[in-house]
Amino acid sequence: MSTEALHIRRYEPEDGRAVRRLHDDALNEVGAHLGSGPWDEDLDEIEGVYIESGGEFLVGVVGGEVVAMGALRRVSPGVAEVKRMRVKPGLQGRGYGQTLLDALHRRAAELGYSTLHLDTTVRQRAAQRFYLKNGYSEVGRGSIGPFECIFYERGSVA
Repeated sequence: MSTEALHIRRYEPEDGRAVRRLHDDALNEVGAHLGSGPWDEDLDEIEGVYIESGGEFLVGVVGGEVVAMGALRRVSPGVAEVKRMRVKPGLQGRGYGQTLLDALHRRAAELGYSTLHLDTTVRQRAAQRFYLKNGYSEVGRGSIGPFECIFYERGSVA
């Protein structure tokens, strides 16, 4: 089966509903969704939280549909977090996540970030393998809400 190419572009306000649906579907798929709450308020203010504050928010589009997303959120000069990495359930394993993460790494270097942080739940084993394969190292564990999480870091972004 051929895989249609993923087109990566910056988030636009018209993507809001599709981004929220992708977020909900992807987290429900892995049992890591808390439902609606203040922990998702950043998705209502993507431009301000990510783009206008020194970060980025990218979407991956196939056939006019947003099927992947990921963001960079500024922490401090030189440091950003990779946030909201999602690929539509049923389309995972096609390289879309890798294409998106590669684009985020390039953008992080352009923005001057030398270190990236991210987290994932201990239940998301595929995500853990994915981040380790991409040069992230585990730097700690802890809880975010009811979820046990693993914290990762990657230096030398460029």
